[in-house]
Amino acid sequence: MMKKLSIFLSSFLLLLMIPLPIGAEPDVKCPTVDQLAETSLDDKDDLLEALEKIVPDTYGEGDYGNFYSEWEVKTAKPFPKTVGEEEEEAYYGMAKNFCDEEVANKSWLVKLYFPRWEGKSASALEGQIFLAKSKEKGDWFVWFRYH
Repeated sequence: MMKKLSIFLSSFLLLLMIPLPIGAEPDVKCPTVDQLAETSLDDKDDLLEALEKIVPDTYGEGDYGNFYSEWEVKTAKPFPKTVGEEEEEAYYGMAKNFCDEEVANKSWLVKLYFPRWEGKSASALEGQIFLAKSKEKGDWFVWFRYH
């Protein structure tokens, strides 16, 4: 009971530290669970390879695209594997809240680091994207970009 309370409080405190836009709806493109392929940690290399195209497509547009041209993966794991990880489990809660638990359970959290933002913007230094793999096409896609 104490461990669950501790996890809840940690997640709650993390959510308080994550700035949410007030009065704005997040741009979430929830897939349906039947659109999603089953994945496991065995799919991580496939995802990392797909990120070579996904990250530039997701972050490369706009006036600041050059700042996102260099990036490193800090975390890439299925959402259920974030349980018990203080800095990551709150994102799982967000995914379940946005698109329901079934979609979240078939989705991944990828946390990115953008070194060109070092010393320029603390909020742009890291990015978080929620991804899943299409059952029909077999490709990975972003359904939510947090930062």
